[in-house]
Amino acid sequence: MTVAFAEIADRVHVLRHPLLDVNVTLVVGDGAALLVDTLSTVAQAGELAVAARRVTTDPWTIVNTHHHFDHCFGNATLAGDPPVAVYAHEETARLLSDDPDGVRRRAYEEMLPTEPALAAELAGNAILAPTHPVHLRSTLDVGGRRVDLHHLGRGHTAGDLVVHVPDADVLVAGDLVEQSGPPAFEESYPLEWPETLAALLRLAGGGTVVVPGHGAPVGVDFVHEQHTELTALAWLIRDGHADGAAADALSMRSPYGPAVALPAIRRGYAELANRT
Repeated sequence: MTVAFAEIADRVHVLRHPLLDVNVTLVVGDGAALLVDTLSTVAQAGELAVAARRVTTDPWTIVNTHHHFDHCFGNATLAGDPPVAVYAHEETARLLSDDPDGVRRRAYEEMLPTEPALAAELAGNAILAPTHPVHLRSTLDVGGRRVDLHHLGRGHTAGDLVVHVPDADVLVAGDLVEQSGPPAFEESYPLEWPETLAALLRLAGGGTVVVPGHGAPVGVDFVHEQHTELTALAWLIRDGHADGAAADALSMRSPYGPAVALPAIRRGYAELANRT
């Protein structure tokens, strides 16, 4: 199956890879481009490069929205030799630089039960760590277009980065926003995620297009709905911890169902326990 970019705003293109329905965003300026995320494997990154070259022949810079394999394991293939600049939040850069074997192992273990062929590719995948860590904000010039990188707080991970293309009214949210499935909480900060998403919404206008980590681009109404669900989950965790409720029992009352919510509740409980 041939993968391809679709233009969602002025010279902003999104590729939805069918495996895991993960998104890559390509921003094209005058003589320069920006790739936001790089997929999972050498083979996927090769497909991505071919698709990007159908849109532009300009050199690109890379941004990783966070450290999970499906958003950054294609770095080594797409960065070239010598490698181009790769931007990410400083925590993402630290993890990929200091613990690549651990990141790779967790990716392998996550995919082995459901996607064994992908897991096998991940096990041997070279990891290229970001070269340009971002603390809270950085601004890039992409061929005359301003692109702002924001770390708005912890949510899906400790190192989520949001990419804002103001002249196109596009926000690339990474896995802070999910359209094709529920949010993933295994490395999340569920008590902080609602405020991080509220900060993202403060960057948006009524017509802003938001590119989620997985699934179709959405509008701000969808993000408001996800914020409402995450807020409800955060308060459920706080109230359950205060009442001494068992995590398993509490997960039955979550907006996302027990299987999805249980990791969030356990992480929230651990955070609240550490505050006392």
